[in-house]
Amino acid sequence: MLGALVALNPIGLDFLQSAFLSGEQLSRNIARPIVLSALAVVILLGIVEWLVRFVVFRRRARGVKS
Repeated sequence: MLGALVALNPIGLDFLQSAFLSGEQLSRNIARPIVLSALAVVILLGIVEWLVRFVVFRRRARGVKS
């Protein structure tokens, strides 16, 4: 959800357009690695969040033993 929020705000849309739809080669060459790196970070954060939720759910299902 955070990734969609970041990508769909006006600044994010402009940056995505610069990275992939720009007519200028220099603009695409500068923006594309930044966008792809940000996408990788968002995907990694999503995976980490999923793993944390999975672990917490399994612990709650077993019951916490101290």
